[in-house]
Amino acid sequence: MDKTILVVEDDSLLAENIQNYLQRRGYEAVICDSAESALELLYTMRPDVVLTDNSLPGMSGIELIRKLQASAPNLKTIMMTGYGNIENAVEAMQAGAFHYLTKPIALSELKVLMEKAFGTLKLEQKLSFYQKREAENAGFETLIGGSPAMLALKDRISRILAAEGLMKNTNLPVVMIEGETGTGKELVARALHFEGARRDNPFVEINCAAIPPQLLEAELFGHEKGAFTDAKERRVGLVETADGGTLFLDEVGELDLAMQAKLLKLLEDRSLRRVGSAKERKVDVRIISATNCDLEQMVRQGRFRKDLFFRLRIISLKVPSLRDRGADVLLLARYFLDLHGKRYGKPDLQFSPDAEDLIASYSWPGNVRELKNMLEQAALLAPDQVVSVAQLSLCPSLATTYARRIGDLDNARFARQVDSSEEVANAGCGKDKVLGALERTDWNVTKSARMLGITRDMLRYKIEKMGLVRPERHS
Repeated sequence: MDKTILVVEDDSLLAENIQNYLQRRGYEAVICDSAESALELLYTMRPDVVLTDNSLPGMSGIELIRKLQASAPNLKTIMMTGYGNIENAVEAMQAGAFHYLTKPIALSELKVLMEKAFGTLKLEQKLSFYQKREAENAGFETLIGGSPAMLALKDRISRILAAEGLMKNTNLPVVMIEGETGTGKELVARALHFEGARRDNPFVEINCAAIPPQLLEAELFGHEKGAFTDAKERRVGLVETADGGTLFLDEVGELDLAMQAKLLKLLEDRSLRRVGSAKERKVDVRIISATNCDLEQMVRQGRFRKDLFFRLRIISLKVPSLRDRGADVLLLARYFLDLHGKRYGKPDLQFSPDAEDLIASYSWPGNVRELKNMLEQAALLAPDQVVSVAQLSLCPSLATTYARRIGDLDNARFARQVDSSEEVANAGCGKDKVLGALERTDWNVTKSARMLGITRDMLRYKIEKMGLVRPERHS
């Protein structure tokens, strides 16, 4: 940051004194004597801060601030006003001024204000950078896959966004995202936000299972100074931080009943009360929640409020498990291998045929997260450009579906971590086993897949990969 300051002051002696003081402290300071001149300089010198007197020939300083706010809202403006002229200072702040100084100016106060103004600018630029980076990695392109299940999910999201785009206000409906751990529920939430009407406002997320219940209320709603032992100062909560944007509540099924009641009030009244405060504060926040729990069963058991369940589930989205996504498994595997390969300086990594067969056959109990993390290790430890079965560190003891294949290792043996991934690959569904199952079921794919312990999509993939063709029947 160049730290450029435009000083607008018709008293030439005062203007030069301020300029010299600022330049000695490393700022680039330019002076002019009227608001009209300041507006002309705005686009040529592009200042970071404008320090202006109110009493100027022609346009007043307050009028200048209004015009600057309209044309350059990120610009920080500081008003200089005569001693005792507090009305002008208040009007300047209402017009959008960052702060004000009273004359005669104390240079020590000017120094503090400049440091504060540039500190705020730096923070805003950092927040803008991270928000833009989040937006770049949060759209539809992150929802990789062309399986029927994923295409249906993308279509549903598209229809939601299209309907929201026709709304005259931004009071968007609440969304619940359901799915197993590791399926990518957060990516869906981010796509809804960054492709929607609130894309330019905050996206704030919190994992409800990661914070102890006794601390969660203060984290969400904030607290006043002295509200409890460690509350040494007032703190704004995540709900207020998300004002105008989206609050993503991950693992919402982990909320206790007391917090569920407070969340219900937030949803119904669009207001909150900080811990230790008697004042209600209105907020404009869109709630997206996610869970891997069976909330319907929790409602039946009395562990989740029925009214909150239906309030959170105005729109519901189901993210499919990886084992139900067919050929998406290999598509994602190649994507992650390329991603991690470039990260570790191995841009040309590829799978061996046996490795691809194992990846396509495995049931992925940890879903996309397991696949991504496993392939980071594979990319890191790969001795050459070809990633073989030996580099695939799977968790067969968790893959109960995978363990039920015909002719597979018995369940007790398969439930233990095998010493070699090659053993897992050799214990998989070979061509003879697949063909045997198909013949025993008269080529009924559903029954054959159930016998083999794999999904129908996975079996179809194997039939195509192995070049199996149903023999013609002879009458």
